[in-house]
Amino acid sequence: MKGAKRAFDLVMAALLLVVTSPVLLLAMLVIRASSPGPALFSQIRVGQNGVLFRCHKVRTMYQGTPSLPSHEAPENSVTVIGKALRKFKIDELPQLWNVLKGEMSLVGPRPCLPTQTELIELRRRLGVLSALPGITGLAQIRDIDMSDPKLCAETDAAYLQIASIGFDLRILLGTIIGPEQVQI
Repeated sequence: MKGAKRAFDLVMAALLLVVTSPVLLLAMLVIRASSPGPALFSQIRVGQNGVLFRCHKVRTMYQGTPSLPSHEAPENSVTVIGKALRKFKIDELPQLWNVLKGEMSLVGPRPCLPTQTELIELRRRLGVLSALPGITGLAQIRDIDMSDPKLCAETDAAYLQIASIGFDLRILLGTIIGPEQVQI
């Protein structure tokens, strides 16, 4: 499964990067035109086996916003454009580079910040840190965020027990068209 998942990730990430590059370029131009600061940013996240890596994203918050988990960031820190980018998951597109580099997978547990120690410890205990983090995942499409570390870690662990290329395809499709449209 590991080799097949990596091959699937490489092919799909390369294809998605090519197909979505016009959307990504447009998003970057709109961000630069609508608020000061760079269009892209990198944030340190916890990766496979607890190794830290730079996770790339399209900037959706005002420059200078503290590095906090999304559920802890003030609502007014997200730009108007950022709200739309988040709604359509466009802010996650630069993470396709992380997938190509082998730091992430298309599907897996969402990478957390190093300051989210309770979630990290729960994931460590449940064996979740053994997996590559994902751009999307089972917890994300079930609308479980990291504000509930126990439920998030348990959902991540449940995903790892049943992970397959077919299940990953359903999660990806659910992320794109909505989970209610896909049997998961």
